[in-house]
Amino acid sequence: MPPVSHDDIHGRSQGDAPVPLSVLDLLPIGAGQSAADAVRANVALARLAESRGYHRLWIAEHHNSPAMASSSPAVLLAHLAAHTSTLRLGSGGIMLPNFAPLVVAEQFGTLNALIPGRVDLGVGRAFGTSKGAAAALRRDGRPQEGNDFTTQVDELIRYLDGEVPDVWRDVDARAVPGPHRPGGGPGQRPPLWILGSSLGSARMAATLGLPYAYAHHIAPEDTKECLAAYRESFLASDWLTRPYVAVALTAFAAEDRRRALAQLLTGALATLRWQRGRLEPLPTPEEAAAHPLTDEDKSALAAALRHAVFGTPEEVRAGIDAFVDDTGADEVLLTSLVHGTDARLRSYELIADAYGFPKEREETR
Repeated sequence: MPPVSHDDIHGRSQGDAPVPLSVLDLLPIGAGQSAADAVRANVALARLAESRGYHRLWIAEHHNSPAMASSSPAVLLAHLAAHTSTLRLGSGGIMLPNFAPLVVAEQFGTLNALIPGRVDLGVGRAFGTSKGAAAALRRDGRPQEGNDFTTQVDELIRYLDGEVPDVWRDVDARAVPGPHRPGGGPGQRPPLWILGSSLGSARMAATLGLPYAYAHHIAPEDTKECLAAYRESFLASDWLTRPYVAVALTAFAAEDRRRALAQLLTGALATLRWQRGRLEPLPTPEEAAAHPLTDEDKSALAAALRHAVFGTPEEVRAGIDAFVDDTGADEVLLTSLVHGTDARLRSYELIADAYGFPKEREETR
């Protein structure tokens, strides 16, 4: 099959934005909030993103975390499908070691049947949780090792192509509903993305000729090296004719820099607590401001915020522009792990305004 360039992979920029801007939602749960609150906020954010011209909204996968309600991306995406009409929806990503590839192919085949041409399937090699919780997710009680990721991706691609992987050929195991319609061409399957924050994921995406989503918000120090490796090693495929990189960036806008920092500190402090074994919802801005900090804490929080873009809308716009110039990102996935739901929604509005995105369309409300 000759190489095909997919318009559903290459995003469309709006207003004065240098590249398409999209949303990566972690469905944060703050102190005093519930998972139901996080899901309602997810719907509100998707509707806002659609009405203002963001290209896509992806949902991350996290398990065993009281601060994130994103353990079931496929279920949440189906819910969002009922509340949107044009926005691309996808996983950012499905943690493939937690699932059999057939399950993932059928879940996204079902989503593609619900909203054909609007589904993205991003997969990663991490567990999205602790190794213990990852073991509990699997029937055999053992998490698959990371080096099995290549085999899993190959299996998944076979299912997406409407084929039976060699290992299951004797039992004729097929993905039903199938994302790929026999004879329908690659446009009938949801675009497959490789997610990651390492050279291994970058080179895999390049070798397979797939789009690459890099987690700059997790591993900012390695961004340039990984993106360079992806671009230098890229091989054209029937999925994609040239490299395409979407980079996840922590970004938060408010009316003034002080308010933006107060919100970002809620997520940064929660992350610091998780790293020390305290699995709790995100603290409120007031709790985060009053939290006693050691010199080590201050250093860790400063490091967490060093690569975030935050402040007034003008400051955030300038930061995003500089980030694109520095990395050459083809698309930016804006993400923010903060306590305040209204403030988070307002941030995406302010960023859209800063770039002159279209105002809300009545039909999306």
